[in-house]
Amino acid sequence: MECSISRTNLNCISLGDPDTKKSVALLKQACLDSGFFYVVDHGISQELMDDVFAQSKKFFDLPINEKMELLRDEKNRGYTPMLDEILDPENQVNGDYKEGYYIGIEVPEDDPQANRPFYGPNQWPSDEVLPRWRKVMEQYHSEALRVAKSIARIIALALNLEEDFFDKPEMLGEPIATLRLLHYEGGQKTGKVSNPAEGVFGAGAHSDYGLITLLATDDVVGLQICKDRNAQPQVWEYVAPVKGGFIVNLGDMLERWSNCIFRSTLHRVVLDGRERHSIAFFVEPSHDCVVECLPTCKSESNPPKFPPITCSAYLSQRYKDTHADLTAYSSNKA
Repeated sequence: MECSISRTNLNCISLGDPDTKKSVALLKQACLDSGFFYVVDHGISQELMDDVFAQSKKFFDLPINEKMELLRDEKNRGYTPMLDEILDPENQVNGDYKEGYYIGIEVPEDDPQANRPFYGPNQWPSDEVLPRWRKVMEQYHSEALRVAKSIARIIALALNLEEDFFDKPEMLGEPIATLRLLHYEGGQKTGKVSNPAEGVFGAGAHSDYGLITLLATDDVVGLQICKDRNAQPQVWEYVAPVKGGFIVNLGDMLERWSNCIFRSTLHRVVLDGRERHSIAFFVEPSHDCVVECLPTCKSESNPPKFPPITCSAYLSQRYKDTHADLTAYSSNKA
Protein backbone atom coordinates (compact mmCIF):
# COMPACT_ATOMS: atom_id res chain seq x y z
CA MET A 1 0.00 0.00 0.00
CA GLU A 2 1.08 3.54 -0.71
CA CYS A 3 -0.35 6.90 0.11
CA SER A 4 -0.20 10.15 -1.87
CA ILE A 5 3.24 11.35 -2.91
CA SER A 6 4.58 14.78 -2.01
CA ARG A 7 7.90 16.55 -2.55
CA THR A 8 10.49 16.47 0.20
CA ASN A 9 12.77 19.26 1.42
CA LEU A 10 16.44 18.38 1.79
CA ASN A 11 19.25 20.22 3.57
CA CYS A 12 21.67 21.93 1.21
CA ILE A 13 25.40 21.91 1.97
CA SER A 14 27.80 24.30 0.24
CA LEU A 15 31.34 23.00 -0.04
CA GLY A 16 32.38 26.63 -0.50
CA ASP A 17 31.07 27.68 2.91
CA PRO A 18 33.97 28.40 5.30
CA ASP A 19 31.69 27.71 8.29
CA THR A 20 32.53 24.03 8.80
CA LYS A 21 30.40 23.73 11.93
CA LYS A 22 27.34 24.82 9.97
CA SER A 23 28.03 22.24 7.24
CA VAL A 24 28.56 19.49 9.81
CA ALA A 25 25.30 20.38 11.58
CA LEU A 26 23.31 20.41 8.32
CA LEU A 27 24.82 17.12 7.18
CA LYS A 28 24.36 15.42 10.54
CA GLN A 29 20.67 16.36 10.64
CA ALA A 30 20.21 15.10 7.06
CA CYS A 31 21.95 11.80 7.83
CA LEU A 32 19.80 11.22 10.91
CA ASP A 33 16.60 12.20 9.11
CA SER A 34 16.74 10.74 5.59
CA GLY A 35 20.32 10.07 4.52
CA PHE A 36 19.77 12.42 1.55
CA PHE A 37 21.01 15.99 1.06
CA TYR A 38 22.07 18.43 -1.66
CA VAL A 39 25.67 19.50 -2.27
CA VAL A 40 26.44 22.70 -4.19
CA ASP A 41 29.54 24.86 -4.82
CA HIS A 42 31.56 21.68 -5.35
CA GLY A 43 34.03 23.08 -7.87
CA ILE A 44 33.05 21.03 -10.92
CA SER A 45 32.29 23.46 -13.73
CA GLN A 46 28.83 23.60 -15.27
CA GLU A 47 30.55 23.21 -18.64
CA LEU A 48 31.95 19.80 -17.64
CA MET A 49 28.64 18.72 -16.09
CA ASP A 50 26.81 19.62 -19.31
CA ASP A 51 29.46 17.83 -21.39
CA VAL A 52 29.09 14.60 -19.40
CA PHE A 53 25.34 14.60 -19.99
CA ALA A 54 25.80 15.35 -23.70
CA GLN A 55 28.36 12.57 -24.11
CA SER A 56 26.20 10.13 -22.15
CA LYS A 57 23.26 10.87 -24.46
CA LYS A 58 25.43 10.27 -27.51
CA PHE A 59 26.27 6.79 -26.27
CA PHE A 60 22.70 5.81 -25.43
CA ASP A 61 21.55 7.09 -28.84
CA LEU A 62 23.75 4.45 -30.55
CA PRO A 63 22.05 1.38 -32.10
CA ILE A 64 21.53 -1.44 -29.59
CA ASN A 65 23.92 -3.78 -31.43
CA GLU A 66 26.76 -1.26 -31.04
CA LYS A 67 25.99 -0.83 -27.34
CA MET A 68 25.87 -4.61 -26.82
CA GLU A 69 29.43 -4.86 -28.15
CA LEU A 70 30.38 -3.09 -24.90
CA LEU A 71 28.22 -5.30 -22.65
CA ARG A 72 29.42 -5.19 -19.04
CA ASP A 73 32.10 -7.70 -18.16
CA GLU A 74 32.70 -9.70 -14.98
CA LYS A 75 34.30 -6.57 -13.46
CA ASN A 76 31.08 -4.61 -13.99
CA ARG A 77 32.55 -2.32 -16.62
CA GLY A 78 30.53 -1.36 -19.67
CA TYR A 79 26.93 -1.39 -20.86
CA THR A 80 23.93 -2.68 -18.91
CA PRO A 81 20.85 -3.18 -21.13
CA MET A 82 17.23 -2.42 -20.35
CA LEU A 83 15.84 -4.83 -17.69
CA ASP A 84 19.37 -6.10 -16.83
CA GLU A 85 19.02 -5.01 -13.22
CA ILE A 86 16.21 -5.90 -10.83
CA LEU A 87 16.50 -3.96 -7.59
CA ASP A 88 13.20 -4.89 -5.96
CA PRO A 89 12.31 -8.45 -7.06
CA GLU A 90 9.43 -8.74 -4.61
CA ASN A 91 7.57 -5.84 -6.21
CA GLN A 92 8.83 -5.66 -9.82
CA VAL A 93 7.27 -7.67 -12.63
CA ASN A 94 10.36 -7.14 -14.80
CA GLY A 95 13.74 -5.50 -14.29
CA ASP A 96 14.40 -1.76 -14.21
CA TYR A 97 13.31 0.17 -17.30
CA LYS A 98 16.71 1.81 -17.61
CA GLU A 99 20.00 1.21 -19.38
CA GLY A 100 23.38 2.12 -17.95
CA TYR A 101 27.13 2.23 -18.41
CA TYR A 102 29.72 1.48 -15.71
CA ILE A 103 33.12 3.22 -15.61
CA GLY A 104 35.51 2.41 -12.75
CA ILE A 105 39.06 3.33 -11.80
CA GLU A 106 41.28 2.48 -14.76
CA VAL A 107 43.74 -0.31 -13.92
CA PRO A 108 45.82 -1.82 -16.77
CA GLU A 109 45.25 -5.51 -17.46
CA ASP A 110 48.88 -6.38 -16.64
CA ASP A 111 48.71 -4.67 -13.23
CA PRO A 112 48.38 -7.19 -10.33
CA GLN A 113 45.59 -4.99 -8.95
CA ALA A 114 43.51 -5.81 -12.05
CA ASN A 115 42.85 -9.28 -10.61
CA ARG A 116 40.71 -7.81 -7.85
CA PRO A 117 36.92 -7.40 -8.12
CA PHE A 118 35.83 -3.98 -9.43
CA TYR A 119 39.38 -3.15 -10.62
CA GLY A 120 40.71 -3.54 -14.15
CA PRO A 121 40.57 -1.81 -17.53
CA ASN A 122 37.40 -0.03 -18.52
CA GLN A 123 35.54 -0.68 -21.73
CA TRP A 124 35.54 2.39 -23.95
CA PRO A 125 33.63 3.24 -27.13
CA SER A 126 36.01 3.80 -30.03
CA ASP A 127 37.25 7.33 -30.72
CA GLU A 128 35.91 7.00 -34.26
CA VAL A 129 32.38 6.54 -32.96
CA LEU A 130 32.52 8.85 -29.94
CA PRO A 131 35.51 11.21 -30.02
CA ARG A 132 36.43 12.84 -26.67
CA TRP A 133 34.08 10.44 -24.81
CA ARG A 134 36.77 8.73 -22.76
CA LYS A 135 38.55 12.00 -21.95
CA VAL A 136 35.36 13.63 -20.66
CA MET A 137 34.39 10.62 -18.53
CA GLU A 138 37.86 10.23 -17.00
CA GLN A 139 37.98 13.92 -16.11
CA TYR A 140 34.56 13.77 -14.50
CA HIS A 141 35.45 10.58 -12.60
CA SER A 142 38.52 12.28 -11.16
CA GLU A 143 36.68 15.45 -10.15
CA ALA A 144 33.70 13.60 -8.67
CA LEU A 145 36.09 11.55 -6.50
CA ARG A 146 37.62 14.80 -5.21
CA VAL A 147 34.14 16.05 -4.28
CA ALA A 148 33.28 12.74 -2.59
CA LYS A 149 36.40 12.95 -0.42
CA SER A 150 35.42 16.48 0.64
CA ILE A 151 31.97 15.25 1.65
CA ALA A 152 33.51 12.29 3.51
CA ARG A 153 35.51 14.72 5.67
CA ILE A 154 32.29 16.42 6.76
CA ILE A 155 30.71 13.02 7.44
CA ALA A 156 33.71 12.08 9.62
CA LEU A 157 33.26 15.21 11.72
CA ALA A 158 29.52 14.53 11.99
CA LEU A 159 30.37 11.08 13.41
CA ASN A 160 32.78 12.63 15.95
CA LEU A 161 35.79 11.18 14.14
CA GLU A 162 38.99 12.88 12.99
CA GLU A 163 38.37 14.88 9.82
CA ASP A 164 40.81 12.73 7.81
CA PHE A 165 39.34 9.39 9.01
CA PHE A 166 38.15 8.39 5.52
CA ASP A 167 41.32 9.69 3.79
CA LYS A 168 43.41 6.73 4.98
CA PRO A 169 44.84 4.38 2.31
CA GLU A 170 42.57 1.53 3.40
CA MET A 171 39.55 3.84 3.16
CA LEU A 172 39.33 6.33 0.29
CA GLY A 173 43.07 6.41 -0.36
CA GLU A 174 42.58 3.44 -2.71
CA PRO A 175 38.83 3.52 -3.28
CA ILE A 176 36.42 1.55 -5.39
CA ALA A 177 34.79 4.44 -7.23
CA THR A 178 32.30 3.82 -10.02
CA LEU A 179 30.73 6.27 -12.43
CA ARG A 180 27.43 5.03 -13.84
CA LEU A 181 25.63 6.74 -16.70
CA LEU A 182 21.89 6.08 -16.66
CA HIS A 183 19.18 6.50 -19.28
CA TYR A 184 15.46 6.01 -18.79
CA GLU A 185 13.65 5.84 -22.12
CA GLY A 186 10.50 7.84 -22.57
CA GLY A 187 7.13 6.12 -22.51
CA GLN A 188 6.60 6.88 -26.19
CA LYS A 189 9.54 4.63 -27.08
CA THR A 190 9.01 1.71 -24.69
CA GLY A 191 5.31 2.07 -23.99
CA LYS A 192 6.22 1.89 -20.30
CA VAL A 193 5.23 4.61 -17.89
CA SER A 194 6.08 3.68 -14.30
CA ASN A 195 3.18 2.13 -12.41
CA PRO A 196 4.02 1.08 -8.83
CA ALA A 197 0.65 -0.66 -8.42
CA GLU A 198 1.54 -2.96 -11.34
CA GLY A 199 5.22 -3.38 -10.44
CA VAL A 200 6.63 -1.23 -13.27
CA PHE A 201 9.50 1.09 -12.27
CA GLY A 202 12.30 3.05 -13.87
CA ALA A 203 14.36 1.71 -10.97
CA GLY A 204 12.93 -0.48 -8.23
CA ALA A 205 13.07 0.45 -4.56
CA HIS A 206 16.53 -0.11 -3.08
CA SER A 207 19.20 1.39 -0.90
CA ASP A 208 22.71 1.92 -2.28
CA TYR A 209 25.42 -0.52 -1.31
CA GLY A 210 28.46 1.51 -0.42
CA LEU A 211 29.64 4.62 1.39
CA ILE A 212 28.06 7.57 -0.47
CA THR A 213 26.50 8.26 -3.87
CA LEU A 214 26.69 11.53 -5.79
CA LEU A 215 23.82 11.90 -8.24
CA ALA A 216 23.53 14.51 -10.95
CA THR A 217 20.25 14.56 -12.88
CA ASP A 218 18.62 16.41 -15.72
CA ASP A 219 15.50 18.46 -14.95
CA VAL A 220 13.03 15.55 -15.23
CA VAL A 221 11.65 14.64 -11.81
CA GLY A 222 11.66 10.90 -11.08
CA LEU A 223 13.63 10.11 -7.92
CA GLN A 224 11.53 9.26 -4.86
CA ILE A 225 12.61 8.42 -1.31
CA CYS A 226 10.88 6.58 1.52
CA LYS A 227 12.20 7.76 4.87
CA ASP A 228 10.61 4.90 6.83
CA ARG A 229 10.75 1.59 4.97
CA ASN A 230 8.72 -0.14 7.71
CA ALA A 231 5.78 2.25 7.60
CA GLN A 232 2.42 0.88 6.47
CA PRO A 233 1.54 2.34 4.10
CA GLN A 234 4.95 3.47 2.85
CA VAL A 235 5.19 7.20 2.17
CA TRP A 236 7.14 8.17 -0.95
CA GLU A 237 8.39 11.71 -1.60
CA TYR A 238 9.85 13.18 -4.78
CA VAL A 239 13.33 14.73 -4.64
CA ALA A 240 13.58 17.79 -6.86
CA PRO A 241 16.57 18.03 -9.24
CA VAL A 242 19.17 20.69 -8.44
CA LYS A 243 20.82 22.36 -11.43
CA GLY A 244 24.60 22.05 -11.27
CA GLY A 245 24.54 20.38 -7.85
CA PHE A 246 24.44 16.85 -6.49
CA ILE A 247 21.81 14.85 -4.70
CA VAL A 248 23.93 12.89 -2.20
CA ASN A 249 22.81 9.84 -0.28
CA LEU A 250 24.38 7.44 2.18
CA GLY A 251 24.83 3.77 1.38
CA ASP A 252 24.31 0.62 3.42
CA MET A 253 28.02 0.39 4.21
CA LEU A 254 27.93 3.70 6.06
CA GLU A 255 24.78 2.61 7.86
CA ARG A 256 26.67 -0.51 9.04
CA TRP A 257 29.69 1.57 10.02
CA SER A 258 27.54 3.99 12.03
CA ASN A 259 25.55 1.18 13.69
CA CYS A 260 22.35 2.46 12.02
CA ILE A 261 22.72 5.94 13.52
CA PHE A 262 23.05 7.36 10.00
CA ARG A 263 20.41 6.35 7.47
CA SER A 264 20.64 4.48 4.20
CA THR A 265 17.25 5.22 2.76
CA LEU A 266 15.04 3.37 0.29
CA HIS A 267 14.71 5.17 -3.03
CA ARG A 268 13.36 4.41 -6.49
CA VAL A 269 12.74 6.06 -9.86
CA VAL A 270 9.14 6.54 -10.99
CA LEU A 271 8.67 8.15 -14.39
CA ASP A 272 5.75 9.90 -16.05
CA GLY A 273 6.75 8.84 -19.57
CA ARG A 274 9.38 11.49 -20.23
CA GLU A 275 12.93 10.50 -21.12
CA ARG A 276 15.39 10.99 -18.25
CA HIS A 277 19.19 11.00 -17.92
CA SER A 278 21.19 10.87 -14.69
CA ILE A 279 24.82 10.40 -13.69
CA ALA A 280 25.55 8.43 -10.51
CA PHE A 281 28.94 8.23 -8.81
CA PHE A 282 29.30 5.46 -6.23
CA VAL A 283 32.13 5.73 -3.72
CA GLU A 284 33.33 2.86 -1.55
CA PRO A 285 36.51 2.22 0.47
CA SER A 286 39.37 -0.06 -0.60
CA HIS A 287 38.87 -3.80 -1.22
CA ASP A 288 40.43 -4.90 2.06
CA CYS A 289 38.82 -2.25 4.25
CA VAL A 290 37.02 -3.96 7.14
CA VAL A 291 33.64 -2.37 7.68
CA GLU A 292 32.84 -2.65 11.37
CA CYS A 293 31.10 -0.51 13.93
CA LEU A 294 32.87 2.82 14.47
CA PRO A 295 34.17 3.46 17.99
CA THR A 296 32.00 6.58 18.27
CA CYS A 297 28.82 4.67 17.36
CA LYS A 298 28.70 1.92 19.98
CA SER A 299 28.21 1.70 23.72
CA GLU A 300 27.10 -0.80 26.33
CA SER A 301 23.50 0.09 25.64
CA ASN A 302 24.05 0.16 21.84
CA PRO A 303 26.37 -2.73 20.91
CA PRO A 304 27.39 -3.39 17.25
CA LYS A 305 24.46 -4.64 15.17
CA PHE A 306 26.51 -6.16 12.30
CA PRO A 307 29.56 -8.44 12.12
CA PRO A 308 32.72 -7.08 10.43
CA ILE A 309 32.98 -7.65 6.66
CA THR A 310 35.45 -6.57 3.98
CA CYS A 311 34.27 -4.01 1.46
CA SER A 312 35.10 -6.30 -1.47
CA ALA A 313 33.11 -9.26 -0.14
CA TYR A 314 30.11 -7.08 0.68
CA LEU A 315 29.97 -5.32 -2.70
CA SER A 316 30.51 -8.50 -4.71
CA GLN A 317 27.50 -10.15 -3.12
CA ARG A 318 25.27 -7.12 -3.58
CA TYR A 319 26.10 -6.83 -7.31
CA LYS A 320 25.51 -10.54 -7.79
CA ASP A 321 22.12 -10.30 -6.10
CA THR A 322 20.78 -7.54 -8.37
CA HIS A 323 22.25 -8.07 -11.88
CA ALA A 324 21.36 -10.62 -14.52
CA ASP A 325 23.80 -13.50 -15.06
CA LEU A 326 26.13 -12.57 -17.93
CA THR A 327 25.61 -15.97 -19.56
CA ALA A 328 22.09 -14.81 -20.42
CA TYR A 329 23.66 -12.53 -23.02
CA SER A 330 26.15 -15.00 -24.53
CA SER A 331 24.18 -15.39 -27.76
CA ASN A 332 24.07 -11.60 -28.19
CA LYS A 333 27.84 -11.20 -27.99
CA ALA A 334 28.71 -13.97 -30.43
